[in-house]
Amino acid sequence: MEPSHKDAETAAAAAAAEADPRAASASSGVVVQVREKKGPLRAAIPYMPFPVAVICLFLNTFVPGLGTFVSAFAVLCGARTDLPDRHVCCVFWLNIAAALIQTLTAIVMVGWIMSIFWGMDMVILASYKEQGIPQQL
Repeated sequence: MEPSHKDAETAAAAAAAEADPRAASASSGVVVQVREKKGPLRAAIPYMPFPVAVICLFLNTFVPGLGTFVSAFAVLCGARTDLPDRHVCCVFWLNIAAALIQTLTAIVMVGWIMSIFWGMDMVILASYKEQGIPQQL
């Protein structure tokens, strides 16, 4: 009994999948989506214009918490955040709280590192906004 044409194709695909596992996943058409769940402080980081985000990163690098404090006022000026269900004043105070945490814990370097990462997140969010990429991490 001679194998049919379909059986030969299936056997060839299986052999290719064994040789290269990426080939099997590419042909299967599976799409994986990953979403990062942010806490309320992290989700309160505003989407600012790129130059403002860079200034906040600079400020956070040299004076921990100052850039985060400035970004809190960007929320009052209409900057969007990942907390659409919260009132603007609540998001403002969350940013002020993050700035205070960064300032008070800068003595033990934790706040300084947190402040720099916060500034980097501001720049990343600003670049997403500038490129028009929808942010759903």
